[in-house]
Amino acid sequence: MQDFLQRYFQLDHHRTDVRTELIAGATTFLSMVYITVVNPAILSDAGMDFGAVFVATCIAAAVGSLVMGLWANYPIAQAPGMGQNAFFTYGIVLGLGHTWEAALGAVFVSGIIFVILSVLPVREWLINAIPKNLKLGISAGIGLFLGFIALKNAGVVVANPATLVTFGDMAAPGAIICLAGFALIVALTARGVTGAVIIGMLVATVLGLAVGAAEYQGVVAAPPSLSPVLFKFDLMAVLDVSMVTVVLTMLLVDVFDTAGTLVGVSNRAGLTDSDGKLPRLGRALLSDSTATVVGAIAGTSSTTSYIESAAGVESGGRTGLVAVTASGLFLLCLFFAPLAQTIPAFATSAALLFVACLMAKSLAELDWQDLTESAPAIVCALGMPLSFSIADGIGLGFITYVAVKVMSGRAAECPAAVYVIGAIFLSKFLFL
Repeated sequence: MQDFLQRYFQLDHHRTDVRTELIAGATTFLSMVYITVVNPAILSDAGMDFGAVFVATCIAAAVGSLVMGLWANYPIAQAPGMGQNAFFTYGIVLGLGHTWEAALGAVFVSGIIFVILSVLPVREWLINAIPKNLKLGISAGIGLFLGFIALKNAGVVVANPATLVTFGDMAAPGAIICLAGFALIVALTARGVTGAVIIGMLVATVLGLAVGAAEYQGVVAAPPSLSPVLFKFDLMAVLDVSMVTVVLTMLLVDVFDTAGTLVGVSNRAGLTDSDGKLPRLGRALLSDSTATVVGAIAGTSSTTSYIESAAGVESGGRTGLVAVTASGLFLLCLFFAPLAQTIPAFATSAALLFVACLMAKSLAELDWQDLTESAPAIVCALGMPLSFSIADGIGLGFITYVAVKVMSGRAAECPAAVYVIGAIFLSKFLFL
């Protein structure tokens, strides 16, 4: 078996071995296993069955990671993406009033389009056409949106008719434990502890159980039924004109999130060629897009490559065996649904707040010396949490970018793709 793995994954070529890859795979898994709890918690707000979404999350992560490992031979694991799941619930279902079945249909269609783009040369044109600063603004905006949701779900901030939002009851157990759990996650991460997020969530859960703010559901059991969400996507609803920008937003976020993760993790692992390009890029993108389609069928939001895979790379992982290992561990997770259901909202909010901080740091990479680049990105980032919509925030960013470039006499710097996307969003805001 070791000889087979050596040959298939080219371990010698990448200067690694089976043991190192297995350890790296376990490290990656521990760094991102929180999604098996957070994703169903978010999608259940849209009315979906928690247990069924838990199973769908594990399946999507297992299949996506397996395909990425076996087909693309990248040490990058996949799972339903943070940001995409927030858009699914708080943007499409609660924000626009669509059913969760319609939202799943949009995920399926965007995945199919991504598959098509992945096998055509247009993929590189689309990825490269969107300005870097807008990409950074989108990433930061999703982070700010997730942070706002986390604070809301934990009761740290609440609605106020005079000021829109204000502080909640800071003496409430949920608010206190959420912030304590968040602080623990940050501290453990700063100390280089693997699995800091899941440790912080478990500690917050134990504290919640101790004070009666959480209810114990058990640890191990047979996986819940997948039937409440399996094949439940509504394709007819996607034909509604109001779903055009929804599908476009899903596609853009998935494409750019995937591209950014592939570039970032591959650079860390030294997998780029002499020209700085990614080998087998088409296979990697196809693996990601296929996972989104499988996830929609199983019953979850868009699946994407996880930046947490960098934890496995730091542990020495260099090949697809890392992703295959993570895939197997996600399948084992299927038997821990009661534990996932025990973890309360304030514990998952601690993890969400931490992820928000990681995503918001992309603001530091903005070109602050050029206001025509940084200002639209900031408008994009602010628009998401304040409109409670990732799609509207992205649309506002694209429209602002086009307007600023044209008015400043630098229209030639604005790629054609940005004009097209900006026009689509402007039409949506004015006429839909």
